Amino acid sequence: MPQRSASPTEAPEPDEGIRDQVVRMATRLEPRINHLARQAVERQRAEVPGFDRLPDDMQDLEIASAARHTFRGFLRGVQGLAGTDAEVLRERATQRAAEGVHLTGLLRAYHVGAEAAADALSAAARPGEEAALLWLTRRLFTTVNCLSEQATEAYLLGLAGKQAAGRELAAALLRGDASQEVAARCGLPLEPGYLVLSVRAPTAQEPVAARRLLHQVLVRLAPAADGRALSLPNEQGGHVLLPLGTPHADLVRHLSTGLSRPVIAGAALAATPEDVPAAAEQAHRIAAIARTPGVHRLQDVLFDYHLAGSQDSAGELAALLDPLDSHTGLLEAVAAFLDCDLDRRRTARALSVHPNTVDNRLARAARLTGLDPHTTHGIQLFGAALTLRRLAEDPAVPG
Repeated sequence: MPQRSASPTEAPEPDEGIRDQVVRMATRLEPRINHLARQAVERQRAEVPGFDRLPDDMQDLEIASAARHTFRGFLRGVQGLAGTDAEVLRERATQRAAEGVHLTGLLRAYHVGAEAAADALSAAARPGEEAALLWLTRRLFTTVNCLSEQATEAYLLGLAGKQAAGRELAAALLRGDASQEVAARCGLPLEPGYLVLSVRAPTAQEPVAARRLLHQVLVRLAPAADGRALSLPNEQGGHVLLPLGTPHADLVRHLSTGLSRPVIAGAALAATPEDVPAAAEQAHRIAAIARTPGVHRLQDVLFDYHLAGSQDSAGELAALLDPLDSHTGLLEAVAAFLDCDLDRRRTARALSVHPNTVDNRLARAARLTGLDPHTTHGIQLFGAALTLRRLAEDPAVPG
């Protein structure tokens, strides 16, 4: 791709008298290039949102170096000397895209740097050099516009490359296919584990709408994922892979607002990259079973999930009773209550206790498990968990 010059040739040239003043002003500023670059970086740190959170070496080395390069090229160009091209800035813009720096912040940094340069030009002007200062200021902002266009083009190309690489890595992880090799080839980090989401709309949608929904979910989850999310679209929406430690509360908060339509997301954990295919299948089944918008985990749809024939839920379903094991009489009270068709007096007679004791034990069981045996949902889960535990304890039942 041909590179455009960093010095815009379309700017009108000054007459001879102004030209001499321009050259003198540029000559006075050249020894101060390092100081100007430091000033520009300080202003960017103070005025560009998020700049102060960038790595120190990026701020003090890469960005300062780019500022020196730009100032030097501008001052040489206005003197009619061979200026520097924009390749360094194009490379930096491509790098910023790969690192997840927002384009708006990058362009804001350019304009803050231009403001610092304009202030330096004003300070360097002497009486009688007003026309030269005006010409230099116009030339400065023409140059900044040109550089911004080229940097934006490079950034968007780099972003497209990053997105393609991310989709390739996501596909490899979801297939369980040589993800380490793909990550190394694409220059992307491989997380120790992933939180896998399967995203869909509550109703069927066209493929374009599905991809749009997935894109909106990615945008909303960007703060929680710290720029490390991967995605792969499908006909319903797609899968999103987040770093393993992403808090569930963050997902709920970010996906509860800001979307063009409600979203249903199934969530499952993959402790290692090798576990991603199984987690993706579980997340997909959770999303298919869930009936209301929101982020759903296995425990949120556990009964329906297990009834769908998913053997990977049996352990977690049976474990619902574990909090009762260390409390005498609670598990027996729940089992008897279900066996007695929710009749507290019959339950009390079966356990040889007072009906108030039954009420107290059921209330404690509800607090410990989060399930109320008086509700339809609690009855279903307690009944299924008790059945699974009895089957696991019966040696006559094949494993």
